[in-house]
Amino acid sequence: MSDRPNVVLVMTDNQPADAVGCYGNAEIHTPHLDRMAAEGLRFRNAWCPNAMCSPCRASVWTGRMPCQHGVHTWLDDREQPNWPPGWNAVAGFDTLPGLLGRAGYATALIGKYHLGIPAPGRNGIDHWVTMARGHTLSFYGNDMTVNGETFVHEGHSVPFFTDRAVEYMDARAAEPDRPFFLILAYNGPYGHWPAIEGESGIRFAELYADAPMSSVPREGIDRRAVALYDLQKHLGGRGGPDFSSLLRIPNDLPSLRNYYAQTSLIDDGVGRVLEALARNGLDGDTLVVFTADHGFSLGHHGFWGHGQATWPSNVHRVAYNVPLLARAPGVVAAGGVCARHVGTVDLFATILDVAGLFDADAHSGAPSRSFLPLLRDPGGDWENVAFFEQEETRAVRTPRWLYARRFAGSPAFPLPAELYDLEADPDERNDLAGDPGHAEVERALGERIEDFFARHADPRYDLWNGGAAKSNTSRPWLWRDAWGAGWAPVY
Repeated sequence: MSDRPNVVLVMTDNQPADAVGCYGNAEIHTPHLDRMAAEGLRFRNAWCPNAMCSPCRASVWTGRMPCQHGVHTWLDDREQPNWPPGWNAVAGFDTLPGLLGRAGYATALIGKYHLGIPAPGRNGIDHWVTMARGHTLSFYGNDMTVNGETFVHEGHSVPFFTDRAVEYMDARAAEPDRPFFLILAYNGPYGHWPAIEGESGIRFAELYADAPMSSVPREGIDRRAVALYDLQKHLGGRGGPDFSSLLRIPNDLPSLRNYYAQTSLIDDGVGRVLEALARNGLDGDTLVVFTADHGFSLGHHGFWGHGQATWPSNVHRVAYNVPLLARAPGVVAAGGVCARHVGTVDLFATILDVAGLFDADAHSGAPSRSFLPLLRDPGGDWENVAFFEQEETRAVRTPRWLYARRFAGSPAFPLPAELYDLEADPDERNDLAGDPGHAEVERALGERIEDFFARHADPRYDLWNGGAAKSNTSRPWLWRDAWGAGWAPVY
């Protein structure tokens, strides 16, 4: 692979590592992703910094945490009338495509944006193909924008984005001396109603027609999921998503099979991307990365969906553990598995490093770390830790411990900490927070959380210290209780 390779970053929407065959799910059909893992490196412990879509995307693009870039939850499309003209949630930051573009790379976004007004030319992107909406109400009949031209695409969005990606790579092959960076951001498998309600009707549905869906846990509904539903119902304000679906989907077989069928459709798209690279002679000089914006509970721990699908937000593995596969001939040994804790926030530094562009001093404020050495040696030295933040919850995960600290500044909403011993309790069932025998562990992990966020949080967006969220928050009642009725999001 050359010193300036092409990079294809494939990112799905709402998909845990558990929903990929090569991660141990025998019920789901993902042969192309399984092949990619066999030809490259599979990260067993890859983590998103926040279990909502917009914050995670902003973190990949900037290498920064939500408390630094200010996007703390999904950017609500209903707020668009309040956004400034052309508003861009990560304006003012050096972005991954922007830095690569300034270094001579051709850059493309094909798929979901969800970081502000979806207008062409954002953040250093040359070639622009996206939806007019951030989140997905349906896979069909979406307004699409292709380099300034907007039209309705009546068909399914996933093959549409795959077709455009293949066309783009075919075009790039005609200019082999200029490397390219492609973000292929699928808006599936998604996992929420109405998009996955009922049978899917796509050609992969037959794979799951008689599937018992035994890979989806059947547990009693977690009281924290019920608590969120009650809060959203009484405090959430106007309209919006039907949060009752989060309580109902794990027992709705058509929806579960729909979600898996959408995942197989994406897998087919990845296969077409790999084939296009090979057909154009590009695969030997291209780093291909597959990941998801964040994890997603498939009924694990009695809830369905994001880390914010409970109150308080949870930090259970499945909501934050994402698939991460990397294939790069000559750099990545085939069939490897890396057990080190890496984050999708680290993709920023890693991709720049692969392109010979990462300057640790220039990006010293960003917590993004280059795991390029792990691509070469999966067992190499590495600070084996991951940090998360989910509005009122901040957490640290090490190979031994998972500790969540909760915001304590709201009189009306006192919130407990959580502590899990991952060696004795890998499924995170026995909460040890407050146990006198683990007081020292709790203190030490709490100090790690405090130190990390003290070093990295921007006071403008540090919710725990009176800062604001960009556009909207999932917990407006919490922050107004803590900081007064005048507290409001910013743009």
